[in-house]
Amino acid sequence: MQRLIKFALRRVPRHILHRVAPAAGKVISPLLRGNRYEDPITGITYRRLLPYGRVTSRKNALAPDSLSLERHRLLWLYLERETDFFSKPRTVLHMAPEDCFRQRFKRMRHLDYTTADLNSPWADIHCDLSDLPFEDGRFDAILCNHVLEHVDDDARSMAELFRVMRPGGFGIFQVPVDLTRDTTFEDPSITDPAEREKHYGQSDHVRQYGRDYGRKLEAAGFEVVEDSFATRLSDDEIDRYCVDRDEVIYVGHKPVG
Repeated sequence: MQRLIKFALRRVPRHILHRVAPAAGKVISPLLRGNRYEDPITGITYRRLLPYGRVTSRKNALAPDSLSLERHRLLWLYLERETDFFSKPRTVLHMAPEDCFRQRFKRMRHLDYTTADLNSPWADIHCDLSDLPFEDGRFDAILCNHVLEHVDDDARSMAELFRVMRPGGFGIFQVPVDLTRDTTFEDPSITDPAEREKHYGQSDHVRQYGRDYGRKLEAAGFEVVEDSFATRLSDDEIDRYCVDRDEVIYVGHKPVG
């Protein structure tokens, strides 16, 4: 099974995976049920999760029912425990919507929820992140996770996210960050997919962010909180939910006035 999953991740086009993965996960799920691990998004428990990783396979990474990865489960826990996202009425923009979140957020009546992406079949609106078709200050909250490493002009895209956020609003802007790097590495001459995978970790990434990522968000106008939320989880919770203790949550607030 692990070899089949790895083959699919590397060889099957992303738009096809998006369509078949939910059904495949439902088929596989009963074979993995148990009490060892828990997906906090669904509350479903498993004896083990699926491996995942385009380069290096990670054990117990993918929950088959929701298709959540470590970062998704951590973000759910953060929204649940550290914010009022699940109770306060908000207009929400979700860029490149993950299926594990999209279906649930759409059912939440207190959210005025809009999804957007350049190509995703799950998006309500198809648009370029660097040229969003929304008026200034439209959204109270923005989710934009593992998107900015794909776009050519991340500074302009960050500026657009800032523009469409209302004053007093907030966004969560996760990207893969190499904490061993002081600064982001980006070389526009690297266009070969194999070379991009070598330097950036994935063939469709165009940069590898370093510890300066928060400063890049600040340059767009955000007041940034780099929240080490996972360090406040117990060892048992880290293991139970299969999340990464080293991942930092990047929260950007738009100042009022």
